[in-house]
Amino acid sequence: MQVQGTPKCISHHQLKSDIQSYPWLLVSYYKCETPPQNNRVKWIALSLCNCKNRVVRQVLPKHPKISSTESRLANPTMAESAYQCVAMQQGGPLEVHEAKPHIPGDDEVLINIKAVALNPIEWKQIDFGINISKWPCVLGTDGSGTVVAVGKSVARFTTGDSVLASFSAGQDHSAAFQSRAAVKAVKVAKIPTPMSFEDAATLPLSYVTATGAIYQGLNIPLPYLEGGREEGFKPSSILVCGGSSSVGGMAVQLLRLALPKAQILATASKQHHHTVKSFGADQVFDHSSPSLVEELKKASSSGEGVEAILDAVNGVAVNPSLFEVLTGPKAFAEVITGRNVEKAPDGVKHSPVFGAAVFGQPGGSNLFAALERLLAEGKLKLPTAVKVVGHGLESISGGLKELKAGVSGTKLVVSL
Repeated sequence: MQVQGTPKCISHHQLKSDIQSYPWLLVSYYKCETPPQNNRVKWIALSLCNCKNRVVRQVLPKHPKISSTESRLANPTMAESAYQCVAMQQGGPLEVHEAKPHIPGDDEVLINIKAVALNPIEWKQIDFGINISKWPCVLGTDGSGTVVAVGKSVARFTTGDSVLASFSAGQDHSAAFQSRAAVKAVKVAKIPTPMSFEDAATLPLSYVTATGAIYQGLNIPLPYLEGGREEGFKPSSILVCGGSSSVGGMAVQLLRLALPKAQILATASKQHHHTVKSFGADQVFDHSSPSLVEELKKASSSGEGVEAILDAVNGVAVNPSLFEVLTGPKAFAEVITGRNVEKAPDGVKHSPVFGAAVFGQPGGSNLFAALERLLAEGKLKLPTAVKVVGHGLESISGGLKELKAGVSGTKLVVSL
C-alpha cells in the first residue's frame, strides 16, 4: 500500500478525533483524498510529526480495529525518519536520501541497522551493474543491528534482539545500506552477547557463500544443519583456494565441522598462514609459489592430489594448473566472483556457486538458526580481521573505494 503526497501538520485535537473515528490506521496525515467511509482497507502512512507522538501512544494500541502488529508499528520509534545510501546510477555516485520507513511483512523482521560490512560485489555492482535490475537502488548484503518490529508469523525474534542478517542488495525494502531494513526471518540470527555489531556484520555473506559452496556445490552434508541432507559426497581430502578471504576462512571452519577427519589444505598469502591453520586447515601454502602444484601433491595424503577443490577467490581461474591437483572424484566448486573458469577439463565436475541459492536446498530455511547455534557454542571464529572505516551512511562510498583499491585478510565495516 502506498500513500502519495507530502505530510502536513494538523492539530493534536484533530488527530485524536480522527484516529478514534476511522477504522484504518492514521499514523500521519498526507495531502490526498480520504478513503470512503465504507472502505475497510487500513490506511498505513508512516512518518510521525513530533506533535503526534503522545496521541499515537495513547490511542492506537487501544483501538479495537488495530491488530497487535500494527500497534507495534504505531510505536514512535518505528516511525523515525529513515535514510538510505542510494546508488543513483551505474558508475555512481552514492547519495544519502531520506526515505519512508519500511513495514515488515508477516515473515519479516525490521532491523535498526548498527553496522554494515563491505564486499567486493558492491563496488562491482556500482561499476558494472551486476545483478541490478533498476537504478537508483540500495545495495548491501552484510549487516547487523537491533530488532524493532517483527511480522505476525515470526516467533524466533522479539523487539530488542541483537541480530545479524543476510540482506538483499538491489531491493530497497531489504538492502543493508540504510538505517532500517525488513528481512526474511529465516535470514536472521541472534548474535552472542560478547560480539560487537561491527564483528557480527562481517559474517552473513561469508557464511551463506561458504555453505553454498560446500553443501550445494560439492554436495557435502552438514551435520549441524537441521533438516539437511544426511547423505552426499564425503571427500577424504580437499583444497580451499583463498583460505584467508572471508569466504575461504569460513569454508575451512565449516569443512572441519562437516569432515572432522578429512585432510584440508589451503592457499593464502604467507602472512595469513597461521590464521588459516587456526581455522582447521592441516597445511597452508603460498598461492603465489611457482611450484604450488607440486607442493600440494606432495603434501596430500595420497601423494597424488586432493579429491575436491573449493575456490573462494578465483584462484583456479588465475592459475588453471591447479586442476592438476585434482584426483579421484575431481569435484570443483567455484564461487562466482566475476572472473571464473569458463570450461573445466574433462572429467572435472564443475559447480559454479551463487551463495543465495543455498536457501532453496533441503534445510535451507534453517541455515541461520544453525549459524546462531554455532556462534553461541563458540564453534566459529571471525574469518578475517575487522577494520572500521567510518561512521554513518556517508562513509560507505569511501569504504568501497578503499576496498576496490585492494584489501587482504581484512573485512571493512561502517558503523551506523
